[in-house]
Amino acid sequence: MPELIPQPRYARFAPDGGACVLDDPLLDAGPGTEGTARWLRRELGAATGWDLPAPEAGHADGGRVVIRLALRPELARGAGAESYELRVTRERVLLEGADPAGLFYAAQTLRQLLGPEAHRRAPATPDRRRRLPVGEVRDAPRFGWRGLMLDVARHFMPKDGVLRYIDLLAAHKLNVLHLHLTDDQGWRIEIKRHPRLTEVGAWRPRSRWGHRASPLWNETPHGGFYTQEDVREIVAYAAERHVRVVPEIDVPGHSQAAIAAYPELGNTDVVDTAALQVWDDWGINENVLAPTEAVLRFYEGVFEELLELFPAEVSPFVHVGGDECPKEQWRASALAQERIRELGVDGEDGLQSWFIRHFDGWLAERGRRLIGWDEILEGGLAPGAAVSSWRGYAGGIAAAEAGHDVVMCPEQHVYLDHRQAGGPDEPMPIGYVRTLEDVYRFEPVPPKLSPEAASRVLGAQANVWTEVMENQSRVDYQVFPRLAAFAEVVWSRLPEPGERDYADFEARMGAHYRRLDVLGVDYRRPGGPLPWQRRPGVLGRPMEGEPPNV
Repeated sequence: MPELIPQPRYARFAPDGGACVLDDPLLDAGPGTEGTARWLRRELGAATGWDLPAPEAGHADGGRVVIRLALRPELARGAGAESYELRVTRERVLLEGADPAGLFYAAQTLRQLLGPEAHRRAPATPDRRRRLPVGEVRDAPRFGWRGLMLDVARHFMPKDGVLRYIDLLAAHKLNVLHLHLTDDQGWRIEIKRHPRLTEVGAWRPRSRWGHRASPLWNETPHGGFYTQEDVREIVAYAAERHVRVVPEIDVPGHSQAAIAAYPELGNTDVVDTAALQVWDDWGINENVLAPTEAVLRFYEGVFEELLELFPAEVSPFVHVGGDECPKEQWRASALAQERIRELGVDGEDGLQSWFIRHFDGWLAERGRRLIGWDEILEGGLAPGAAVSSWRGYAGGIAAAEAGHDVVMCPEQHVYLDHRQAGGPDEPMPIGYVRTLEDVYRFEPVPPKLSPEAASRVLGAQANVWTEVMENQSRVDYQVFPRLAAFAEVVWSRLPEPGERDYADFEARMGAHYRRLDVLGVDYRRPGGPLPWQRRPGVLGRPMEGEPPNV
């Protein structure tokens, strides 16, 4: 049986090994299938040399195999959104989707069935013939939110790298790219009304080499940002591949890069904010936004431009961070203390909640939904806000039981910056050991949830924090192959929880490693890191013990 990842809901192939032999096939694209047709001509055409012309009306196909694309909305009634069916006989190939996304995933399955060589950018052999196994696939995703959070603030990933990751997400039937665009160490998106955010905030003078306990420094300045035109391109590129881009702008913590650019954003009665630079270290920074109306107006301007770049139809959610906000400066600030009295909130924690509630309402008035890390639960949320549960499952359970939508991304399970093995060769080891099998056994819906609350789990995402990932190769190493395991968790539906067959998945990964090789992914090999993937002598932050139970 073909080795598909993620595993489809139903697949049956001819026991006799029967195949459809494709040699410059025709592509018959029905109404509404134009996007997938373009993708097939571009991607499969490049890999095989096929032109994939449309059949000529009134003419026979001349014995050539016809690949037919069709939308069949009635599939959604039984299998749900993004579902598809793929049928292969010796004479033809039929791809049907409940919607354009489902049809696109059928095309991704078709590419996998054609073998690793179908992932190339140009033919590696003059033989244009390809064999496709005769059979049928019926498939649909388990969750509607199947995501990856990519931190481009700590180490900037150039636009081409982001586009590449969108293709990798699509190849694994993932549909959300959460871009962490701002933090203490860098501001990565152009805001035209506040140009110093990128003129100053996008650049830091140096970076710590390794975890914050490391005595080593990389003295090369680091930075970069996406122009608004870049962002529009990223969003459009993702939309063509049925990937939603969720932007994150952090408030009120993780904001030193913004304060370095505009010192008046900080707590100026406590700190000489004019002396601050973009932070060159890792960890939780004490420099947070001042709780003033001027700061709110500043960030409203930021979000106004952001909403223009991320249209509601492709990016309904806006992430505001809301995590890890130290309160020491607010405790010491006479201005902040007066603000607490004016607002009548419950101390500094109430002040943080006031920040989040303000933007919750502001975004809702503009037809968007706020999402933030689970600290935003402290102080209460408006009904439409959603929660990214990262500090274990507890925040997600509390949010779901309170009627909020939840994206599960617990650090102990799906933080892909955590090390993949306990040996000394792992580069800059961070966090818990989380193997490929550990990620494969992640369950997004905690058993403690009531059925009603469980329906609030939109899905899950894997998070990639890049403090110790200085380039694309390092990101690849941490993300793959574990993202393939995660993709199967959020796509493939099980009869009962806990029934995942890791031995079967591991066997199917044999073919998937060859796909990753062809795609140029610098993944971690099953036997451990290759020599150039190690970082000897650079300290990480390993954790001892096991995470708390669900």
